[in-house]
Amino acid sequence: MNTFQSLGLQDNLLQAITDLGFETPSEVQEKAIPVLLESESDLVALAQTGTGKTAAFGFPMLQKIDINSRTTQGLILSPTRELCLQITNELKHYGKHCKGLNVVAIYGGASITDQASKIRKGAQIIVATPGRMKDMIGRRLVDISKIEYAVLDEADEMLNMGFYEDITEILSHTPQDKSTWLFSATMPKEVSIIAKKFMHNPTEITVGHKNVGSDQVSHEFYLVNARDRYLALKRLSDANPDIFSVIFCRTKRDTQKVAEKLIEDGYSAGALHGDLSQNQRDLVMKSFRNKQIQMLVATDVAARGIDVDDITHVINYQLPDEIETYTHRSGRTGRAGKTGVSMVIVSKSELRKIGSIERRIKKKFEQKEVPDGMEICQVQLMSLANKVHDTEINHEIDNYLKDINNLFEDTSKDELIKKFFSVEFSRFYNYYQKSKDLNVEAQHSSSRDGERDGNSTRYFINVGRKDGYDWMSLKDFLKDVLELGRDDVFKVDVKDSFSFFNTEKVNQEKVLAFFTDFKYNGRFVNVEVSTDRGGGRQRNRGRRRDDRKRNDRRGGERRGDERRSRRSDSGENRSRRRSDDNRSKSRRSDSGSNSGGSSRPRRSRRR
Repeated sequence: MNTFQSLGLQDNLLQAITDLGFETPSEVQEKAIPVLLESESDLVALAQTGTGKTAAFGFPMLQKIDINSRTTQGLILSPTRELCLQITNELKHYGKHCKGLNVVAIYGGASITDQASKIRKGAQIIVATPGRMKDMIGRRLVDISKIEYAVLDEADEMLNMGFYEDITEILSHTPQDKSTWLFSATMPKEVSIIAKKFMHNPTEITVGHKNVGSDQVSHEFYLVNARDRYLALKRLSDANPDIFSVIFCRTKRDTQKVAEKLIEDGYSAGALHGDLSQNQRDLVMKSFRNKQIQMLVATDVAARGIDVDDITHVINYQLPDEIETYTHRSGRTGRAGKTGVSMVIVSKSELRKIGSIERRIKKKFEQKEVPDGMEICQVQLMSLANKVHDTEINHEIDNYLKDINNLFEDTSKDELIKKFFSVEFSRFYNYYQKSKDLNVEAQHSSSRDGERDGNSTRYFINVGRKDGYDWMSLKDFLKDVLELGRDDVFKVDVKDSFSFFNTEKVNQEKVLAFFTDFKYNGRFVNVEVSTDRGGGRQRNRGRRRDDRKRNDRRGGERRGDERRSRRSDSGENRSRRRSDDNRSKSRRSDSGSNSGGSSRPRRSRRR
C-alpha cells in the first residue's frame, strides 16, 4: 500500500497531510504527484470529480514554488467562483506549515480593488475564474508573465461554459517555458485542442478509462409521462427518507420553479442558479452543507462548486444536452470512498439518450419502477420506527411520565404503538391511498424508435438558424404556440433557412390548422407535412429538397406556392427570441404541474 511519504513530499507538507487526516493517496494523487515532482513536463490528467485532483496538483505546486519570493509563480484557473474558493481554501490547508505562503482567490462578484491589493502584497499562487482574471490582466492589476506553473482545473467544464477565448487570452500573457497541468473529468475534442495548442508532449495520466463514470455510483432511470415528472420526483424523495441530494434542471427558470414547488409541498429544498446574487448563493450553499436543505435544485453551471462528500443521490430531473455534463452531475455523489446513486427521470422521447450515456460512461442503467403509494407508506413508517428505536432517552421526560401513564392507562401496548405511529403514517396514507401508477412501459430499444416514428408526423417549417433559432429555442417556440408538452415536439432539426420537427400523428390536424394562416411580426410562418423522416443522411435530405423545388417549378400544389411566396417576405426578426420568451410566459400555465400538492398534507420539515 502506497503512502504519501513514498511520493516524495517534503516534511512540512506531510505534516499537513497528517493534520488533515489523509492516510493513503487516491489513484490520481498516486500517479500525478511523483511525475510532477520529478520533472518540469506538462501533464494531462483525466479523473472523475471527487477523486482528489486538487491535492494531486496542489502538493507538487506548493513544494516547487519559492515561498521566500513574493513573485506570482503559480496560476490555477477554475470554472466557477465556488470552485475557485474551494481550491484556495484547500491549498491554504495543505500549506499551513509553509511559512510565508500567500494564496489569493480572484473571482467575480467581489471587490476587484480588494483582490488587487492582496496580489500587490505578494501572492505566490493565484486561483482565478477566467472572466475576472482576463479583466484584471486588461487593467494591469496582475502580472503573470513570470509564472512557472499553470493549472487548468475542470478544463472540460470551463470550455463547456464558453471560456475558450478567455483561457487563450490569459495563457498568451504567460511564459512559453512554463509547465502546464491540465486536469479534466472528460476529454472532449475542445480539451484536446487546448492540450495541443498550449502543451508540449504532455504526460497523460488516466484514472479508470476516459469519460467513464465512477465505480462508486450506480445509475438508474424511471420512465414516466412528461407531465408526471414532478410527481415522480416527490415519490422518489418520499421513498428515500434520509435523502441528501442535488436535483439537476436544464434552465434557471425550471430550477427556481421546481425548488419553489418542493418548498410549497413541505420539503426542505433550495435553488442554486445564476440569477441569484452572490450573497443568496452563499446562504443556500451554507444551508446545504449544514443539511438544513436536503434537496438542492441546481443548474449545471451553479453546481460546479458543490464540494460535499456525503451527497446520497443525484437526481436528473431533466437530462443535459451534452453527455459529458451527465458525467459531472453523477460525480457529485459517490465521493471520498462513499457510494451514491444517480437517478434519471425520463419520458419515452428521451430513452435513446440513456443508451448514448451508457455507451459513453461504460456503465449500465437499471430501469426501476417509481414506487407506489403503499410502498412509500411502508418505507416512511419503518424509517420512523427505526428513529424512535434508536433515539436516546431524555430523562427530563420522567417528570411528566406519571401524567402520560394516567392518560394511557386503559390503552394496551399494541394500541399505543398504533396510535403513536398513525400520527405520521396517516399523513402519507391519506395522500397516497388513491395515487395513480406513474410508470410507463418501455418497449425494446430496437422497436421503440420505430414505433414512435410510425405514429408521428414530420413537418417542414420555413424558419431556421437565420431567424435566430437553434433546436432548443425552436422546440420551445413550437410547444408554446401549439400548447403542447415539451416531449410532444421531438426530432427538431434546424437548418439555415428552414427546419423539421415531429409530433405524434394525433396532433397533425391541430398543427396544420394552427399554421394555416399564422403570421408573426408581419411574416407568414408556414408548416406542411414533410417527406423527410429525420435521422437520414444529409444527401438524401438534399435530394428531397431538390425534388420539392422541381415540383414547385412544375406547378406544384397551392401550399407549395404559398410557401415559396411567403419565404420571399422581407424582414428578419432579430428580436424573435425575446418575443418568443414573452409569448411563452403569457401562454404558459402552471395548472397540473403541482398535481396533488394542494391536497397533500404539509410535510414536516426535516432537521
